[in-house]
Amino acid sequence: MADRETVIVERKTNPLAIVAGIVLVVAVALIAYLIFFGEGNENVGGTADVDVPAVSVEVVPDGE
Repeated sequence: MADRETVIVERKTNPLAIVAGIVLVVAVALIAYLIFFGEGNENVGGTADVDVPAVSVEVVPDGE
């Protein structure tokens, strides 16, 4: 039986990838916090109150 050599491959994670991952997680958490718990404008994400002047229009049924 022939002898086999076993090669151990070390995978080294790029430190920049770790930092980028942490920044991404913090950014997503901050955006989620601002969406759900933000004290900003009261109308954000809701309906806007718009004053529309009332206009009288005579409605005539079709065919008359």
